[in-house]
Amino acid sequence: MKITIVGTGYVGLVVGTCLADMGNDVICIDNDEEKIAKLNQLIMPIYEPGLKELVKTNIKEERLTFSCDIENAVKVSDVCFIAVGTPLKDDGSVDLEQVEKVVEKIAKSINGYKVIVDKSTVPVGTAEKLTEKIKSYTNQPFDIVSNPEFLKQGNAVEDFLKPDRIIVGSNSQRAIAIMQEIYSPFVRTGNRVVVMDVKSAEMTKYAANSFLATKISFMNEIANLCEKVGADIENVRVGISTDSRIGNKFLFSGLGYGGSCFPKDVKALVKLGYENGCKMSVVKATDEVNVNQRELFIKKITDKYGKDLSGLTFAVWGLAFKPKTNDMREAPSITIINRLIELGANVQAYDPRAIETAKNIFKSEKITYGSSSYSVLKNADCMLLLTEWNEFRIPDFKKIKELLKTPVIFDGRNQYNAQALKDLGFEYYQIGKC
Repeated sequence: MKITIVGTGYVGLVVGTCLADMGNDVICIDNDEEKIAKLNQLIMPIYEPGLKELVKTNIKEERLTFSCDIENAVKVSDVCFIAVGTPLKDDGSVDLEQVEKVVEKIAKSINGYKVIVDKSTVPVGTAEKLTEKIKSYTNQPFDIVSNPEFLKQGNAVEDFLKPDRIIVGSNSQRAIAIMQEIYSPFVRTGNRVVVMDVKSAEMTKYAANSFLATKISFMNEIANLCEKVGADIENVRVGISTDSRIGNKFLFSGLGYGGSCFPKDVKALVKLGYENGCKMSVVKATDEVNVNQRELFIKKITDKYGKDLSGLTFAVWGLAFKPKTNDMREAPSITIINRLIELGANVQAYDPRAIETAKNIFKSEKITYGSSSYSVLKNADCMLLLTEWNEFRIPDFKKIKELLKTPVIFDGRNQYNAQALKDLGFEYYQIGKC
């Protein structure tokens, strides 16, 4: 099938590449000429395990191309996926400007029946509005489908190739049949395409992300209470995760969620509720707990060192909002490092993938970057673990102790064995544990 993907960010690039890998002819479109030029040279705009190799293969096989020419791409394609950003406005509502601009360009280029697939996360009712917008430009036949993505950064390629489920929202049997054909290679092992109406599909994306975010915030609230009453959050986690009704995913306490999806989608759902007379109390509390979790981590630090951190140097392990990505959108590290610098501290930071991203975020002379995890420990007063990269899981603690001025670790991911560190002479601070 001939497919156009508009937008070459995390979603668009992964979707386009994986669809090409199934034998489709895919054109990935972006209005950023520099990005397209780099993609044609195999220079990736994002880090995602396995993606570069797939891009290289499918370019070589001439199934995947990159272009800025949306008009031609639409004309030669059967299906057009929209995968552009939908950031939040200051009032918490979703900014659909990029989506609307793409839809207008598609509408002006339609030369026959097209399926227009909305991969971007959009408020309920967006498909109806876009349908009317397209009709104002053309009399050509088309259908709009809501097909929300559920890709985890750091595992996006695997998630797309082996999905839990695929949501297709449409009232058109013709469009549904085309979408089922596109996704047929991905559901051969029993995972299914779930067909529903468009509005339900649009809501499903927000509901899923907000529910997962709520699990994270719930566990962080329980962790904070554990500290007060002397319980151990890890024991509590194991105790509840063995209940089949609860499961074991998204139950780790820590610094809260970040990234491009959870923070934005939670806030957008609260705003949508407000606009429709629903308080969304649970979802709103999820966001509040998440914001507060980072301040509680800072409080652990200031409880030990005081609120004037001048003259102190903090070694930071991990900058990305999660492992296996260079994405720092809404990362806990941003809040924590900025607060440390505001309080007078110096920061020496290391991340396997996100250092270049961080350099575009932090402009202070008080932050420097190391070439390895151990290099940032030298002359630091303590270490902060902010992102749970695999290479941080079993470090050489004797070496860490030798490099730090004082053997102090603040663990924002509850990754290490407390007793083992205490036996080595460390002061070790965790979340949800005394």
